[in-house]
Amino acid sequence: MTVTESVRSALEQGKVESHLNPVGSFDVADHPVPTGREEIWRFTPLKRLRGLHGDAPFNRSTTSCTWTAPEGVRVEGVDVAAEPWMRGLAGWMPNTRFAARVMAEVPSSLLVDVPADLEVAEPIVISLKGEDATNTEAGHVAMRFGAHSKAIVVLNHEGSSSIAAVVEIAVGDGADVTVVSIQDWADDAVHLAHHQARVGRDASYKHAAISFGGDVVRMDANVTYDGPGGSAELLGLYFADAGQHIEHRLFADHNAPQTKSHVVYKGALQGEGAHTVWIGNVLIRKVAEGIETYEENRNLVLTDGCRADSVPNLEIETGEIAGAGHASTTARFDDEQLFYLQSRGISEAEAQRLVVHGFFNDLIRKVGVPSIEDRLLTTVEAELAKNVLKEIAG
Repeated sequence: MTVTESVRSALEQGKVESHLNPVGSFDVADHPVPTGREEIWRFTPLKRLRGLHGDAPFNRSTTSCTWTAPEGVRVEGVDVAAEPWMRGLAGWMPNTRFAARVMAEVPSSLLVDVPADLEVAEPIVISLKGEDATNTEAGHVAMRFGAHSKAIVVLNHEGSSSIAAVVEIAVGDGADVTVVSIQDWADDAVHLAHHQARVGRDASYKHAAISFGGDVVRMDANVTYDGPGGSAELLGLYFADAGQHIEHRLFADHNAPQTKSHVVYKGALQGEGAHTVWIGNVLIRKVAEGIETYEENRNLVLTDGCRADSVPNLEIETGEIAGAGHASTTARFDDEQLFYLQSRGISEAEAQRLVVHGFFNDLIRKVGVPSIEDRLLTTVEAELAKNVLKEIAG
């Protein structure tokens, strides 16, 4: 086991009790192989995960990993035996078998270490490119941001791979951190991921999950707080084509007073069998007085044969809060919007393109990384060209 006993003991005392987040454990034996009947797995097509949720071997990686390391930032592969503090860095215990296996079995981690008070001008970009979707593998990333530091990290996933991954993020007091994870895999890829962040006192944390490619992508994006005043913004954008399954699950655990969380996820679906899942959950503990939280999910269905599941949840243990709410919608194109545009001489194809861009535009701007914003606009255009515009033109 690579987790130190002191870390294990501290985490045991802070176990989460939530119907959507089973009690965690570092021991793999405490996590049976999912059957699909469990609440947290009932939407996921387990047969398409190539065993990553169960006992598929974590083989030697065929996914290349390169990165940029701005001056003053440490980015390198590290043997966990030499620096065991990296496991449990985010103050969390795995609540799935695959995450527990990653923590126990993967011998090394990719470390991103930003010292206190350092402001990094350019994004730290980590590029992962898969070469073999038949090879099941796993990885662990540890990100540590010192007090009052400021940085942006981009995880970029491309190519063909079958990978289980855990990303732990520790945001120091007063730090300002953005983590963007882009899943732009080839059509045969499978990506099973858990991102866990611990946000320090008066710190700001933004996480953006952007999923376009892959056969199956399932990502958890969770956050807890290490003191009052912390703020988390969880953003997501996804576009599912025929046969794709894209699933995002969020958990904001307000375990400290005067904390904030704001969740906005938007997705579009097109093509037969396209399936998206969004599960949002906010737990407001008894000690979390004065918190503010809001979560919303919007889905735009572009063609017949699609399915979007959207389930927002609030679990509230105290009435002393500043505000809490959620919203969820799934709808087709607004006929009135299309009619208005077409009545002014705009073609049906162009009208649909404008509506989709308008749907995503405000969220894309929230990402806050200009180069990524431009890329997302281009990718949305390319996704539309696959089905919607082609069908209209034909």
